[in-house]
Amino acid sequence: MMNGPDIKGNPLRISVGLLVASYILGEFIFPKYHLFYLLNIIGVLGLIASVGIFFIGFNLFKSYEEDPIPTSTTNRIIKTGIFAYMRNPIYFAFVLFLFSMFLVFENVMYFLSSIGLAFWLHHWVIKIEEEYLLQNFNEEYERYTNAVRRWLFF
Repeated sequence: MMNGPDIKGNPLRISVGLLVASYILGEFIFPKYHLFYLLNIIGVLGLIASVGIFFIGFNLFKSYEEDPIPTSTTNRIIKTGIFAYMRNPIYFAFVLFLFSMFLVFENVMYFLSSIGLAFWLHHWVIKIEEEYLLQNFNEEYERYTNAVRRWLFF
């Protein structure tokens, strides 16, 4: 039994599910929207960056002997590496991956999925995690939230 935040759903499974559903709906039901070739290249770079960000964040969790599953107990706040620039790099990587898939494959469902995933993560995962961390690490976590943004840009 885990004593972490009470999060409904697994962000990794939901991200992968959205990826599969977007592919099926976008390839067989909805039309494609052709983009400039430069946006396709930016999408490829976004895919590479998102995979890199995911593994950097995941490896930091493991190096601190923390479990990256959101419902697990947290023993410390990770404030180094990529976590010094954003508080949720793994979630950011999930959203960036879906958005980059839209830019590469011109499938509007990837775009809609990235927006929906960002909204769900922000309101029903991150907020719950932050309440849990604030209860357990009070002043230390408050200083961290004042110094580091939740996502990269906000």
